[in-house]
Amino acid sequence: MHLFPTPIGRRTLLQQSGFGMGAFALADLLGQQSVHGDESVGAKKATGPLAPKPAHFPAKAKSVIYLHMVGAPSHLDLFDYKPELQKRSGEDCPKELFDSGKFAFVRRLPKLLGTPADKKHEFTSSGESGLPISNLMPHLQTVADEITLIKSLHTNEFNHGPAQMFMLSGFGRFGRPSIGSWLNYGLGTENQDLPGFVVLITGNVLGAGSPAWGSGFLPSVYQGVEFRSQGDPVLFLSNPDGIEANSRKRIIDTVNQLNQVQLANLGDPEIATRISQYELAYRMQTSVPELMDISSESKSTHEMYGTEPGKNKFANNCLLARRLVERGVRFVQLFDQGWDNHNNVFSSVANKAKQVDQPIAALIKDLKQRGLLDSTLVVWSSEFGRTPFGQGNTDQTKAGRDHHKDAFTVWIAGGGAKGGMSFGQTDEIGYTIANDPVHVHDLNATLMHLMGMNHERLTFRFQGRQYRLTDVEGKVIQQVIA
Repeated sequence: MHLFPTPIGRRTLLQQSGFGMGAFALADLLGQQSVHGDESVGAKKATGPLAPKPAHFPAKAKSVIYLHMVGAPSHLDLFDYKPELQKRSGEDCPKELFDSGKFAFVRRLPKLLGTPADKKHEFTSSGESGLPISNLMPHLQTVADEITLIKSLHTNEFNHGPAQMFMLSGFGRFGRPSIGSWLNYGLGTENQDLPGFVVLITGNVLGAGSPAWGSGFLPSVYQGVEFRSQGDPVLFLSNPDGIEANSRKRIIDTVNQLNQVQLANLGDPEIATRISQYELAYRMQTSVPELMDISSESKSTHEMYGTEPGKNKFANNCLLARRLVERGVRFVQLFDQGWDNHNNVFSSVANKAKQVDQPIAALIKDLKQRGLLDSTLVVWSSEFGRTPFGQGNTDQTKAGRDHHKDAFTVWIAGGGAKGGMSFGQTDEIGYTIANDPVHVHDLNATLMHLMGMNHERLTFRFQGRQYRLTDVEGKVIQQVIA
């Protein structure tokens, strides 16, 4: 006769007590108690981690199309016209300004570099609002009244990878959720046959890599899913040779039955993610090929965007972005590589602007004519700006611009933005911020606000503290909200 029970191992203890622990963990996952600052467990239960969830307050926008120009365009040659810089081009950069900055490559006092004073590069007062936009982007000029330029953005990082992470996750190193993941977590998706957060890439992957659309410490169900233009739109979406759809469904159902048992026992959110993703992947086998087939669009639509079905073009991705938000996808991220202009900045910016100008303007027009622009927030961003002085070649026509974190331009359109206005101002040569500085955390707080989310309440507890996209800073820029 044993006076004491047989010792139980830690794993056995967890499994035997798991139904209770798993129930609490799953209620926390599906109830999203920390999302809305509601401390009652399971206060807002959902049928799954990606199910639609209520916003904190009535939203201006339902979806985001976020256009990130990888490498950082020269805002001074596209959106922030500086006639004084043109006038002083070739002069030494003021030493006190240069000494106060931090740059990636320029070490000696450089020469100021103004935008060429010719018709191709001059700025035109566009739309009824008279918004100044470079002639390098003539199509964008036609939708100027939909655009809000924010000319006084500044960031903490001056090298690409950290600055990309800071812009998109509020932190300059890996490990934090991206803004798309935060919104996917907070709001869910409107289409259960597609991911809530989709990524489309033109050119090489950005320096920060996939963590730029990762979920960080959030459950991985909320991370972005990359769609590709060639082969399987999503890796391994097609059935292997010899496997039919019915057989695949039986396999998934059986695996998920086993996963449900483990979820009930252990309550691990990643098991819930696996269940959700297996089921979503099966549904995507039907929904994604139809979505990606842009050949079904009208001839006039293809002409408006400048698309070429079957190719990996930025124009194709802009059209796909419209098709995604049309189907209820919450956050669509477009990355366009090739804007890192340390040499020949004027010719390089002209070439890149030509590639993106028409499709971006078409996207805005297309959303508007379909009644989607009011509910879709379009964002143009980069990781930082470019210096008002030259780099490299002593021939100013062939010089580049170095990284500049202290003053640059982004813009937003639709989704509750005022449109036809600019906010913030840089000094006469575009070096420092003169009025209304906007930090990256302020921008992200504003984007969250337009989506109906209070950036201070959208939190997740990790390693003993509540985290949020905007860290411990950030204020909403009320002046840009309609």
